[in-house]
Parts: sequence; C-alpha cells; structure tokens
Amino acid sequence: MKYLILIHSNPKSRAVWETLTDEQRYAFGKGHLELSAALAESGELVVSEGLVDPSLAKWVSVRDDKTLTSDGPFAEAKEHLAGFYLVECESYERAVEIAARAPDARYGAVEVRPVLDMSTWDL
Repeated sequence: MKYLILIHSNPKSRAVWETLTDEQRYAFGKGHLELSAALAESGELVVSEGLVDPSLAKWVSVRDDKTLTSDGPFAEAKEHLAGFYLVECESYERAVEIAARAPDARYGAVEVRPVLDMSTWDL
C-alpha cells in the first residue's frame, strides 16, 4: 500500500529552525538525504521531494471554463507543505515508523496519509 508522508512547516517550526546552528541545519538536511537513500535501498521509496517557499506558489482554479491563477499562499495560511515522501510499504505501522525517521518529526509533527487506491474502481 502507498502512503504519503507530509512534512508541514508553520511559524512554530520555523522559529525552531531559526534557533538551529549551521551544524544542526546540515545534519537536518543530511538526515533527509539519508532517509531517502535508505528507503530507496529497501525498495519502499516511490519519490521524495522538498518544496520551495510558498511565496512562489500559484493557486489555480477554473471558472466559466477560464483558468484563473493567483499568487499563494493566502494571507491567512499559517501552515504550508514543505515536502513529502511517497512510500510503498506493507502497513500503516511501517509508514508511521518511516515518518518518525524524518528529521522534521523531532521539531513538529509529520502527517501520514494512505493513498487512495483507485486501481480496482470500474470507471
């Protein structure tokens, strides 16, 4: 089964990041690279990426068959998606174990969500 491990950032986690030394920040980044490598080696990693600052995001909607875009994020948004791991593993428990290995889990929360399997749907 596939699971999406979502790395969120918010003002609290950003404040913690600001207190880290350069050495700790390096270890943080290296931790993500090592986790990705270990999951690739075990065959559980589908893909993993970090995301750029949300100020570079675009919101897209379609109204009256016209594509509309606006700069993101919305002012009221305090939390944003900072990165993700898409893994394929045998159980929810294993996905939680993997999420606990993400460096972000030490400073905040990491979300684990099963991916909806539509392969058996008759569409």
